[in-house]
Amino acid sequence: MNKKNFLEGMVVGIVLIMALNMLIYFVLPAMSFSPLNTTAGFDISSRDKLNRIYRIIDTHFVDDFDRSELQRGMFMGLMYGLGDIYSTYMSIEEFTAFNEQTEGIYPGIGAIVTNTEDGRVMVVAPFDGTPAYQAGIMAQDVIFAVDGVDTRNLGLEMIVSMMRGEAGTAVILTIFRESEGRTFDVEIIRDHITMQTVTYRMLTDDIGYIRLSGFERVTYIQFVEALQSLKNQGADGFIFDVRNNPGGLLDVVGDITNLLVPEGNIVFTEDRRGHQRFLRSDADYLNIPLVLLVNGNSASASEVMAGAIRDYGVGVIVGEQTFGKGLVQNVFPLDDGSAVKLTVARYYSPKGISIHGEGITPDYVVPMEPELSARITALTIEEDIQLLKAVDVMEGMLMQGVPGVARVSP
Repeated sequence: MNKKNFLEGMVVGIVLIMALNMLIYFVLPAMSFSPLNTTAGFDISSRDKLNRIYRIIDTHFVDDFDRSELQRGMFMGLMYGLGDIYSTYMSIEEFTAFNEQTEGIYPGIGAIVTNTEDGRVMVVAPFDGTPAYQAGIMAQDVIFAVDGVDTRNLGLEMIVSMMRGEAGTAVILTIFRESEGRTFDVEIIRDHITMQTVTYRMLTDDIGYIRLSGFERVTYIQFVEALQSLKNQGADGFIFDVRNNPGGLLDVVGDITNLLVPEGNIVFTEDRRGHQRFLRSDADYLNIPLVLLVNGNSASASEVMAGAIRDYGVGVIVGEQTFGKGLVQNVFPLDDGSAVKLTVARYYSPKGISIHGEGITPDYVVPMEPELSARITALTIEEDIQLLKAVDVMEGMLMQGVPGVARVSP
């Protein structure tokens, strides 16, 4: 069955692997690490020093302490020593919360967050209609504290775990909003979050709009449903919006991009030994007129999609320079139910271009005020100058009879 028939039939039996939310990776074998007594790879003096420090703490520290927390701090410190903000240790609780989120349904506040350079986390985007959205949380809000606990250097997974909790319970976030130059507290009542990562609507009689806020386990079927619905409403051209989309699952962005580009590489990775792995598209694709909207918070898997669209020349990119994250993480579950997330490779666009630290430059650069970028989902079309430009570009494409229009007729 080709992809066109698949869309028309709306087959829902989709098999996806669990992968890392906000970061792309490949699944590799598990590893284990035993604390304090077995530290393979470290010399005798390091092991002795570690145990000596522990004995000093155990003998002389002024207060009682939690040995498990001491060990967790040790594991976190080991990862911190890599100097890579994307490589972290996840406790059992943190890894459990991570797995819940990749399922697409979890108890929490409903916001995507990412690391900041100073050891805190920043909101990339709240999901529409969630407690975070209703409480007024905005993109680029920095979370200074959760229930009064300073978040600096706690790690992304730990902070996310602190914001999780039973539906109906409250959590207080201390927010710094740079655009307003103030710090304030927000109380949010947690709820069961079903991640609606795709929203869509018709913009004109023949232009459909699809916004993807993440590439999660639920995103592919939501995208297919949106595409089919808009086709049925008469859309001949499509605007895909990945602004403020920090990334997600490699398989999902691969499946979606496979619908949009011809046969070839979608993305490939290379590890430190020079080993390469390829994610490929088949020869059958929709060949639809498309414009992709991006901004500085479009990262990781969003940039995989943008890079493939750019390299194959199948669409036009509008907006601002993307984030520039070209690193691949892998999750290694440990024997006790915890896990390590580790950067294992760099990824490259179909033409072999690394965007890490650079990002992707749109075909049409349309700057937007940070305050407006933070409220993209709440802007009117008149306020959203980037979307207005995308509509203008798409209307020009349709007037010129871009190849592929006839193939997407309802």
